Amino acid sequence: MTEIADPPVAAAPRSRLGRLVPMLLTVIALAAGFASSFMGLWSPLSLFSGGGHAAEEQPATAGVAFVDVPRIILTIPGERAQTLAMTVMIEVAPADRAQALALMPRILDSYNGFLSEIDAAAFGRRGILEIVRAELATRTRFVLGDKAVRDLLITEFRIQ
Repeated sequence: MTEIADPPVAAAPRSRLGRLVPMLLTVIALAAGFASSFMGLWSPLSLFSGGGHAAEEQPATAGVAFVDVPRIILTIPGERAQTLAMTVMIEVAPADRAQALALMPRILDSYNGFLSEIDAAAFGRRGILEIVRAELATRTRFVLGDKAVRDLLITEFRIQ
């Protein structure tokens, strides 16, 4: 009639080591990923960059020419009389060096137009050099073309 069932057997409790292993493996994996990206072995942003092939990249020193941009000295408008002195070099392919020298007046005009419109208070803020460098590189690429300009180097940036 009525059957008596055995009480369910409770599972043996897991040891502390069994509970900590998954957590320790996770921490070790995170530490290894952080350390490898911190040391420059790889970049998480490279996963989103569209998968550039390393075989197609050329060494940065092969076929490089630097074009000196004449020194730029501007008066910064504001309460205090300040002067900005800046020297820039453009990294181009050797074949594009003549074009860069021929279009130097246009490059200087675009630089002066941008630099003269920067608010005086912005020069005291952190990160202004990176913003100026990126904007000048964009303006240089607009004048010379994307393929001609490899990089822009700011060799002097002084506010007096």
